[in-house]
Amino acid sequence: MLQRAAPVVFVLLWSTGFIGSKLGADDAEPFTFLALRFLIVLALLWPVALVAGRRTRGWAERGHAMVAGMLIHGAYLGGVFWAIRHGMPAGVAALIVSLQPVLTSLFAGPLLGERLTTRHWLGLFLGLAGALLVLEPGLRGALAIGSGITVATVAATVCALLGITAGTLWQKRFATGTDLLAGTIWQYVGALALIGAGSLAFETRVIDWTPKFVFALGWLVLVLSIGAIFLLMLLIRQNAVSSVSGLFYLVPACTSVIAFLMFGETLTLPQLAGLVLATLAVLMISGVRFPRRAPV
Repeated sequence: MLQRAAPVVFVLLWSTGFIGSKLGADDAEPFTFLALRFLIVLALLWPVALVAGRRTRGWAERGHAMVAGMLIHGAYLGGVFWAIRHGMPAGVAALIVSLQPVLTSLFAGPLLGERLTTRHWLGLFLGLAGALLVLEPGLRGALAIGSGITVATVAATVCALLGITAGTLWQKRFATGTDLLAGTIWQYVGALALIGAGSLAFETRVIDWTPKFVFALGWLVLVLSIGAIFLLMLLIRQNAVSSVSGLFYLVPACTSVIAFLMFGETLTLPQLAGLVLATLAVLMISGVRFPRRAPV
């Protein structure tokens, strides 16, 4: 039951991350926001691991987990947060990051030995088309304005794309045998080391503790950094990464629906069509067989 529900729950939880980030972005600089988030996660998870006796099997496992954490949490979140903070339109950032399933699948074959079918590749490009439809309104406005799309913000977003791709592959290749709780803790140790260094080097570390910021921080810690990440690690452990990465095609559409329900943002027919395409793409990528009509 949990295995079947995990992909759906993961997409729903992960999609709320953009909403939480939007709520807290004005009250703290990006690296400071993330460093505080990771620090709280460690303060919550480490005592649980100690009491439960959950641990890694040596520094090799810890090192692999830290590398995965630097890439998945540090490079990915740090790159996206920094780019948006410095003017990159969220729609453009989301479009660049939506290339992750294609990029992951390209490397999953030679690095992990995963065999991809024609159906899988069709699903990947169908999902990309669905993501483009969902993001099109934001892209149109962003390109019309033209501000914020600089070499620096594009480079940061590409860094985020490479981070989530490499981190997913690294986790599958080197860390799937690590205890889930202990491995996640060491991921956040690595991420905190990277993001904390960025905060110390480049930011003032001033936080405006508004109720909105406290809510956003709590949501991102509990729902994203603990709930969604545990599900992602579980999915990577149990499935091909080329299939897991396809779930990210549903995130822009789900985020648009959540923004419509929470903030009254416009939800257009092309965006709904994009949601349908993305859903169909994920079914194709995951290998779900569609029932055929019996001959009459």
